[in-house]
Amino acid sequence: MDAPGEMATLPWTTPHSVALQLPSMRLLDFSRAVEGPPLLVCAPYALHRAKIADLAPGHSLMEALRAAGIARLYLTDWRSAAPEMRYFSIDTYLSDLNVAVDTIGPPVDLAGLCQGGWLSLLYAARFPDKVQRLVLAGSPVDVSVPSELSRMVASLPQQGFEALVRQGNGIVSGKQMLQVWSAPLSMADVEAALQRRLDGESEDGQDLLDRFMRWNSETLDLPGSYYLEVTDWIFRQNRIATGDFVALGSKVDLATVKLPVFLLAAENDIVVPADQAFATLRLLGTPPAWLQCDTEPCSHLGLFMGCRALAGPWRRIARWLQSDLGEAAGERLQISA
Repeated sequence: MDAPGEMATLPWTTPHSVALQLPSMRLLDFSRAVEGPPLLVCAPYALHRAKIADLAPGHSLMEALRAAGIARLYLTDWRSAAPEMRYFSIDTYLSDLNVAVDTIGPPVDLAGLCQGGWLSLLYAARFPDKVQRLVLAGSPVDVSVPSELSRMVASLPQQGFEALVRQGNGIVSGKQMLQVWSAPLSMADVEAALQRRLDGESEDGQDLLDRFMRWNSETLDLPGSYYLEVTDWIFRQNRIATGDFVALGSKVDLATVKLPVFLLAAENDIVVPADQAFATLRLLGTPPAWLQCDTEPCSHLGLFMGCRALAGPWRRIARWLQSDLGEAAGERLQISA
């Protein structure tokens, strides 16, 4: 169900309820139980809606995590920016993520998808006692390791981004971003994202293709303040990696992040190449025994909706989240805090 006042969008795949509504997001509850360690999936707030994590049966991260035994499961469903949100900043989203975590009940496990990864990492560094384990999937953090996305941002003057914000009266149009940042998708691109062949004569295949194309077209508008901070501070100045990012009044030092971390990357990712995704490792203070890495032979979108990625590395991530190693690590962090 969509929030009051919002246009009807692509239906969700996996049953859930709305646990919390904030100006920036809805916190969706996909849980099957009321007890157990909670996992909060932080969707990217960049271009597309959070249904990147719940596209279709067999192509839903939320469905896969539930099937793998994650009993308490939540998702950030970020709202498209309305005019009154134009001054929302990265701090706004960190603050509301904190409200969501407090609503669930800390400590939580936190899984950040793409740009939801740097937000999750900032949150874990800012509130270390509220995060037990961290998953970063296809997440850009250290953009000194180049990618197509970071090169594109660096090639454009910041004044161009500012002009885009002024043009939209403080709001950046998702439709316009889609035209600027994304090349038209071919059938091969869609099949790579879903990790399956789509037979045009198959009703199931056509339905899945229709769902994907509808998801791709349902973009999010972004607050101008947030958009300018992301493009300048994260993709141009690389503040998170250099230790110059101030989150909610406190400078973030990733070396103080010592909780268990699992990094997932795609081998064929032009948005966040594996080298960039794994560059985060050298910035963390996490002991080597608590670090896990995995790669999947897929594209960027394939990490989140590809059938093989969901059945392979995400199932391993679910086991890791439920393992004694993770529980012991959480206990040791609480003792040392």
